[in-house]
Amino acid sequence: MSVLLMRLAGPLQAWGTRSRFVHRHTEAAPTKSGVIGMLAAARGIRRTDPLTELLEVSFGVRIDQPGQVIRDFQVARTLDGRTSMPLTYRYYLADAVFLAAVSGGRALLDGLHDALTHPHFPIFLGRRSCPPAGVVSLGVHDGELTERLATWNWQASAWHQREHKSQRTVRLEILRDAHDGDPITETTPDEPVSYDPTHRQHGWRSVVREHTDVNNPLFRPITDHDPMDALEGWSCT
Repeated sequence: MSVLLMRLAGPLQAWGTRSRFVHRHTEAAPTKSGVIGMLAAARGIRRTDPLTELLEVSFGVRIDQPGQVIRDFQVARTLDGRTSMPLTYRYYLADAVFLAAVSGGRALLDGLHDALTHPHFPIFLGRRSCPPAGVVSLGVHDGELTERLATWNWQASAWHQREHKSQRTVRLEILRDAHDGDPITETTPDEPVSYDPTHRQHGWRSVVREHTDVNNPLFRPITDHDPMDALEGWSCT
């Protein structure tokens, strides 16, 4: 089995599974339907096209940097300015970083890696207003999805890692597809079937929540008190 790893980071992200009408919520972590949609866009699959080759992949995500939930209050009018559109409340994750993974056949994942490097359609993190920052694909690797998510290097921003510099390891939460025999933590309407705007369909997805401990590369053991330590290497010249 092979695994495609992705670093999902950006100023804003929004991953909704239960948005209705004027309230557009976000989950605390990327959804399977959102990430598969992003991969489909990168590969050039239109909303009305079948997702055949992407329906068989397994998905998981690790929360490396939770970020903060913020709310955007939006107002809009028609182009002629005569009619007010409904007020909307849109929720986002700010400054969040995730390690996402899909597992499947090597040829399919190599193609998805190439598509993320040179996407056919623009890719975004849940909503069009949320472009990714930096390189998304971390490459295709041999092994199991669970193992890769549990052992891959911590992907949080350097400033976030410094905030935890007194911790040699950090505990991160993983959400992944459940396998036969797993103790299912929750079920959610997050199994993509079709993105066709006229007949959008999602199935129920069984999810397992678990945790892993990874090393903090910026760990610094606590020694004698040094007031200059707060300057983090800055000096006066």
